[in-house]
Parts: sequence; C-alpha cells; structure tokens
Amino acid sequence: MTTPRQPSESGDLLMMYAFHDGLRRDVAAVAKSAAVAGDDPQRLTVTHFGWDLFKRFLVIHHTAEDEILWPRMRELLDGDRSGDLELLDAMEEEHDTIDPLIAAIDAALADVEGGHAGLGDTVDAFATALNAHLSHEEGDALPLMSRELPRTDWLRFADSQRNGVGQGLAPRYVPWLLDGATPERTDQILGLFPPPVVAQYRNAWGKQYAELNPWATGYGRA
Repeated sequence: MTTPRQPSESGDLLMMYAFHDGLRRDVAAVAKSAAVAGDDPQRLTVTHFGWDLFKRFLVIHHTAEDEILWPRMRELLDGDRSGDLELLDAMEEEHDTIDPLIAAIDAALADVEGGHAGLGDTVDAFATALNAHLSHEEGDALPLMSRELPRTDWLRFADSQRNGVGQGLAPRYVPWLLDGATPERTDQILGLFPPPVVAQYRNAWGKQYAELNPWATGYGRA
C-alpha cells in the first residue's frame, strides 16, 4: 500500500503529493517487472501495459510543470533570490535528465532484436533519477510554491494537467491516482472531484482499472 506524504490542508498540494505517490508506486512496479522480464514476451507485455500508462501521466505532469509552474515561479521571484532561482533551474535540469531515460526505455521495449536485454539497468537508472527528483521537489520546491504561488496559478496548472488527460483518459487517471491509497486519502482526493466523476469511479472506473491493469494493487475504498 502506498505510504502517503503529509501535505498541508491545501487541495493543490494534496493532489501533488498524491500524484507523486502514484509515480513512486508505478516506478517500483516498472523496475520489478523489467528486472524479471528477460526475453519472455508475456512479461514484456506486462511491462508495456503499465509503462505506457505511467509514462503518459508522467509526461503530462512534467509538461505542465515546465510550461506553467516553473515559468510562473520565475516571474514571481525577485531578482535577488538567487537560491530560489537555482532551485527552479535544478527542477528543469532534473526533468532534462529524466526525459532521455524515458526514451531509452521506450526504445528497449520496442526492440524485438534483443535490445531489451539491458532494460533492467535502464529502468534502474530511470527509477533512481525520478525518485531523487520527487524527493527534491517535495523537500524544497513544493514548500516554496506553497508560499509564493497564488491560487489562480495553481488552478491554471491543474487545468493544464486536466486538459492533458482529457475525457478519454479520465477513467484510467482517477483510479490510477487512487490505486493503493488509504481509505482516508481516497476520501480526501475524491472530495476534490465533481460528484459525477466520483460516482463514475465508485460504480465503474475503479473495477475496470483493476481488471485491465496487471499492476493494480487495490483501493482504499471501492
């Protein structure tokens, strides 16, 4: 079960921490699946399934940060705050480190000539980089954003991610976000969604996701 971080009462931070929990959960599953895949087509298919969904959400999230959060934070910070600006530089540089590792995993999974033999090492490098980035962001960047970023900019960031997910991915995104969450965290997060989305999750999406996703770990509340 996912061990949740402890955000403030802000729904904005709650969603950020919940999303990070989902990334941590799935990167562990990616690493475990890749380590045992070898040249077994069935195991590689499992890796493909979870990886493709995870990657789409990660790219949507990082794109929204790169295009919305970091530029806006630069506008808000004074020129004298070199330490804070260096932190934003680090966030962008860490994204730049992660992106080629995503491409390398895609290439390994697509290579039917045996290039996937190094998949485990590539995934390990990716997992190390992503987990370090998430910890750095939570330890330094999120507190800074919590202090400096106006509510309107948080909403713009949320809208950007929502537009990236779109209606087509919503039946996967909501249960993905809640997979493995405690009942308390599940209720907190669902409280941020419109009632029709909550009803869809409880009545259909959660079960469908669990049936389709071989990595599904279970839900705090069905």
